[in-house]
Amino acid sequence: MKKLMVLLLVVSLWNCEEQKTPKYLETGTYRAVLDVQDGEELPFIFEVESKDKLKIFNAEETIEVDEIEYRNDSIFIKAPVFEGYIAATFEDKNLKGSFIKESLDRVVPFSAEYENTKRFETTQEPTQDVTGTWETVFSKDIEGDEYIAKGIFKQDTSTGSAQGGKVTGTFRTTTGDYRFLEGVMDGNTMKLSTFDGAHAFLFTAKVSDSTMEGTFYSGNHWKEPFVAKRNADFELPSANDLTFLKEGYDSLDFSFPDEDGNMVSLSDERFNNKVVIVQIMGTWCPNCLDESKYYTKYYQANAERGLEIVALAFEYAKTEDKAFASIKRLRDKLDIAYPILLAQYGTSDKAKAQEKLPMLNHVLSYPTSIFIDKTGKVRKIHTGFNGPATGEKYEEFKTEFKSFVGGLLVE
Repeated sequence: MKKLMVLLLVVSLWNCEEQKTPKYLETGTYRAVLDVQDGEELPFIFEVESKDKLKIFNAEETIEVDEIEYRNDSIFIKAPVFEGYIAATFEDKNLKGSFIKESLDRVVPFSAEYENTKRFETTQEPTQDVTGTWETVFSKDIEGDEYIAKGIFKQDTSTGSAQGGKVTGTFRTTTGDYRFLEGVMDGNTMKLSTFDGAHAFLFTAKVSDSTMEGTFYSGNHWKEPFVAKRNADFELPSANDLTFLKEGYDSLDFSFPDEDGNMVSLSDERFNNKVVIVQIMGTWCPNCLDESKYYTKYYQANAERGLEIVALAFEYAKTEDKAFASIKRLRDKLDIAYPILLAQYGTSDKAKAQEKLPMLNHVLSYPTSIFIDKTGKVRKIHTGFNGPATGEKYEEFKTEFKSFVGGLLVE
């Protein structure tokens, strides 16, 4: 049914019998809203610089968008790299339509109001300050779904400040972070959101001095409860201990095609006597995008020292051609020089991914990085990625990464 809705929407927007003079985005700021479950709204702000360029804002993150297409009275907005796009029609200077991810048959109602700069409307002064570290459990006591996280937040409590009550931060999990979250404290209610063209997240919670209880919404297809308590000393398990080789293995083995149809394996000459980082990822994954940006710069600076990186893409695109098209789009956008192989398409299921790499105990997260020394021995496996939204943790990751890989290169 959802797939049919997508097709009907696209057809109705693209195939207008009556040719009209195209409308264009007005320069200025828009408040966008995605309709999620329970009557909740997921807002984000974007600023139009010209009819062909806009910026999406999430806390410290700025996403530059230059893939904007106009057809008659309709507009199509596609964020960098990811498959999802906004399809909308003009209502005067405002927009109304949907956020669409075709491969997953997902359609989320979308609207945008011109010259509205408030991400969240508030009705009360903040009565709580969420600044600090929160030990968090999502889907508590729900068998098979429960997992832990670390909430890290900063709240502006300036008296009389226009930013009073503004909250930024993220939730870190064992598999990665929940991106750059931005929102407010409205009385004792925390509201946070983010939108990057792949994920649309909304968190709402009632907060006391030492606890919070709320709901996490992902688009309009998923929601789950969470609880949290203040704990300045809370730490997640080490990302280096979660994924490992099964007993009897000390190396990795695979053979997957590149975009030219060539089968690539670790036994290929280009990897001989090299330090190799194998990146398990997907082009649909924002944490993988953050990691790929970092790896691309590091590879450019260190390839001549005997470093190779090879990415294994696990894609939910329904056809091989679409999967490779997504890989090419990522490669072109980031100028990635290392190979990206198609390990799987049609699903991003982690159990299926583990079947492709049976020497691993499991594939717990996209991304996961496997570090291999010059003799072909696996020396470390790092689960997840602490991206720029995690602040100090991201800086710690970069320091550890440079030290560890630098040590392998001089062995």
